[in-house]
Amino acid sequence: MPPSTDAAEQVGILVPAGMLGAGFDPATVERGLTLNPHVIAVDGGSTDSGPHYLGTGTAKTTAAAVARDLRILLDAAARADIPLVIGSCGTSGTDSGVDWVAGIAEEILAQAGLDLKIARIYSEQDPSFLKEQLDAGRVQPLPPLGPLDAATLEDCTHVVGMMGHEPFVEALRGGAQVVLAGRATDTAVAAAVPLMLGMPAGPAWHAAKIVECGGQCTTDPRSGGVFATIDRTGFVIEPLDPDTACTPISVAAHMLYETVNPYRMREPAGTLDVSDAVYTALDDRRVRVEGSRFESAAQHTIKLEGARVTGYETVSFAGIRDPYIAANIDRWAELLRTILAGRIAQTLGLSEDDYALDVRLYGHNAILEDIDPDTGPPREVGVMLLVNAPSQATATAIAKVANPLMLHLPLPEMQYLPSFAFATSPAETERGAAYEFVLNHVVEVDSPTSMFRTHHALEATRA
Repeated sequence: MPPSTDAAEQVGILVPAGMLGAGFDPATVERGLTLNPHVIAVDGGSTDSGPHYLGTGTAKTTAAAVARDLRILLDAAARADIPLVIGSCGTSGTDSGVDWVAGIAEEILAQAGLDLKIARIYSEQDPSFLKEQLDAGRVQPLPPLGPLDAATLEDCTHVVGMMGHEPFVEALRGGAQVVLAGRATDTAVAAAVPLMLGMPAGPAWHAAKIVECGGQCTTDPRSGGVFATIDRTGFVIEPLDPDTACTPISVAAHMLYETVNPYRMREPAGTLDVSDAVYTALDDRRVRVEGSRFESAAQHTIKLEGARVTGYETVSFAGIRDPYIAANIDRWAELLRTILAGRIAQTLGLSEDDYALDVRLYGHNAILEDIDPDTGPPREVGVMLLVNAPSQATATAIAKVANPLMLHLPLPEMQYLPSFAFATSPAETERGAAYEFVLNHVVEVDSPTSMFRTHHALEATRA
């Protein structure tokens, strides 16, 4: 059953992994249950893998991996009689992502004969509603973007609002035993039950931040999950794997992860401040943290995420082992770009404004580009040509024009014709529609739950 809303002296959070579908050792969950958790919380998604998943409303994880993790977690929650809370379902938190995870969960519950009430919280936003908020002056940009225009909202294939802890609390108070939510802050998933049970906001939000990625705050990030115990003055965190440890450095360092400021982090309801936090090793595995504060915001805001189609992509990849070209790879890449632009104009009648292409040199500077500190010649280089055009056919035609150049292009002074190696046959791979994130804005709201819709199952799922 959902936890009582009566104030508790301390609250335990079991986080089995950094993301649903990432996998974990079932034994670590069993150990976590012996620590008397009040909730099992896990994140279901992220924007880390780019805009494709929000743009298409699809998941980066396979259904089999999600089902495997859910089967273990639903059984654990039922046996411990505690809620299971999952945010950002289906990677990007679209309505289809919530329904996808809910469908998997309902099938597992039916097969196992478990009676658990599921609540679905939807975070996808209607563009017409957002336009009303825009017209009312309630949409504000976050750096580096400027003011939002209605056309951008219309271009988005999907827009989600990022919820805080409040919709989770509302669902749990409504009787939910399993909460499957759309887009949410990573921390809201873990902070919801502690806050509902009366834990101070500073320790609750700080603990939620530290546990958000599971074992990443330990000495072995591959170890799986962690357990946080929050009380009136701080929290204690320990790994679920008995063979790894949390240290003051490993715990404090997680405030550097995905934050603009390592001491302050904004949530919809306010700002976590850990500038006075003290990290103390209780033993060789556990760390206690005290001194965290939470500053409530004068205005509650909901961050928007949206993606739109930017064109269609075709990619081609060739490997270069020729030592002379490898030693002069920047000059070769510039020659490739110049000759290719001319041939595209001659062959396809396209100007450089009609398409976009990128030449990425893996093994040389594809990651850091001009700021790469290694200036020595690479031993071998993988040349990836990424073409973006208004249609798939045009993108592929451009990649085909590039084909002979990526196979044999010599430098002007070379007296022989080099040969390179394509990674695939055919050399061109059509990637379909390409997406970009276009929203980095917040909506000012009067209620932290008003932009989200909660659907409660009429009764528990039965076999």
